[in-house]
Amino acid sequence: MLRDILAQARVYSLFARIIGATRGRQTYVQGYIRPKTGDRILDIGCGPADILEALPEVEYHGFDLSPDYIASARKRFGTRGQFHVEAVIADLIKKYEGFDLVLATGVLHHLTDAEATDLFQVARTALKPGGRLVTLDGCFVDGQSAIARHFLRRDRGHFVRHQPEYLRLASQVFSKVESHLTHNLLRIPYTHIIMQCGKETETTNPVQP
Repeated sequence: MLRDILAQARVYSLFARIIGATRGRQTYVQGYIRPKTGDRILDIGCGPADILEALPEVEYHGFDLSPDYIASARKRFGTRGQFHVEAVIADLIKKYEGFDLVLATGVLHHLTDAEATDLFQVARTALKPGGRLVTLDGCFVDGQSAIARHFLRRDRGHFVRHQPEYLRLASQVFSKVESHLTHNLLRIPYTHIIMQCGKETETTNPVQP
């Protein structure tokens, strides 16, 4: 099955290049993540950390549950980041605080509502005041092409949502949420939602989970 094949880091990265993810990643990083040299970045569900190809020199911490993905990241990127075969949970994140950016690229559509809410809460804890969580996921929208909907329904993630559902989950934890829909990050017809969730500064009252 495609799901099993893509669990291999080398195949996953090759497939991503074939469907145009390299160019799309540049657009995603430059237009939405907007990292600066020296930023502290936490990448939840980092996979083989391909995103490092598009990042400047940053302090990068990538977490993924796949030993094969993390082994590939360590081999390719070496000391450019710290890579962990571990789930990012509340107890763990207490050791990692003050991040400028938290990334969850292609993660939310793999999670139930409860799991997604946990991710938002962990991300908010990890961010420094004024920091941002940036997410990217497949998204159903009215009027999208039948081909795009076909690909979304066959995604490895079982929880591809409509835009309002993603926004509802994010807004339960973050008071400042912006979303953007894009249809051209890949060579194949596909709709993505990108969310930017800002953590309040010290003088702003947070949303209570």
